[in-house]
Amino acid sequence: MVRRRSLGWPITLGVVMIILLIALTVGWIFLAAAIRVNTGTFWTIITLGTTFLVLVLVGVVLYLLLSIKEINLNRRQANFIDSVTHELKSPIASLKLYLQTMRRHPLGEQERVEFTKFMLEDVERLDVLITHLLEAARLDQQTVEEEAIDVDLAQLLQGCAEATCQRYRMPEETIRLRLQSVIVRAGHLDLEIIFRNLVDNALKYSGENPQVEIDCSIDGEGMATVRIADNGPGIPTNFRRKIFWRFYRIGSELERSQSGTGLGLYIVQTLVRRLRGKVVVTGRGSMPGTVFEVKLPISDSHSPQKAEQADEIVEIDRSQ
Repeated sequence: MVRRRSLGWPITLGVVMIILLIALTVGWIFLAAAIRVNTGTFWTIITLGTTFLVLVLVGVVLYLLLSIKEINLNRRQANFIDSVTHELKSPIASLKLYLQTMRRHPLGEQERVEFTKFMLEDVERLDVLITHLLEAARLDQQTVEEEAIDVDLAQLLQGCAEATCQRYRMPEETIRLRLQSVIVRAGHLDLEIIFRNLVDNALKYSGENPQVEIDCSIDGEGMATVRIADNGPGIPTNFRRKIFWRFYRIGSELERSQSGTGLGLYIVQTLVRRLRGKVVVTGRGSMPGTVFEVKLPISDSHSPQKAEQADEIVEIDRSQ
């Protein structure tokens, strides 16, 4: 396990140095005032000394801030290593166990079907992990962006909902869809990554009786707006900005029960910003849960005629 560096030492050092510099500045002023010199020399000493000390003070503050930022990044990277190690070892160990059992013991048809299903789930888990790692590397390297095309968000969201329900073996009515046909111009894969991550998180972190709501419409500013709400425990206000940091996950990797790498929401925010949109997270007021809201520019091809046809918001009944 990677050793975490403590923030106590750099914070204490930085605070002590700031206090000493402030004391030195005050002492410099009193010393200059005590010296019997002419007015011109006095103000020259004051100006030069104060400027020098202010510059040093700014440098110390910057050093403190950068040190804290670096240590926090190291912590998140350590959490990331812990989570990736766990995410890799668990499915591999599971696959190894199933394969060894199938090789050493004769199994009936039903057992083979069950084993195959579990092994496919482990492979899917590995595939999601590798996809996140590759996508994060692609974003960091500023590679060529995917070719933009016109995409109907309503159709894409419906596909994401169906795929997520299948992955978690949940009935389709677990996710309620209220969709308006909205056309945006972007890479289809980029949009799918954005909303697959958000829908996956919503279902994964919902309560004992998962219920996810997805709304897609055009807001008053003419932006395509997608709201994804869950009924989970919610995200504390002081963590709502941090969850979009790279490698950041709430809590300790050794204590959490849900899988993940801390890259999903970082990828979401990076892709949304590249599409000239924004993503925000809020609570649900008096109700438990979290709401992720994504706003994206509407495509130029979303003509007034299409907009009129899309005015009706369709609520999809998935219980049949």
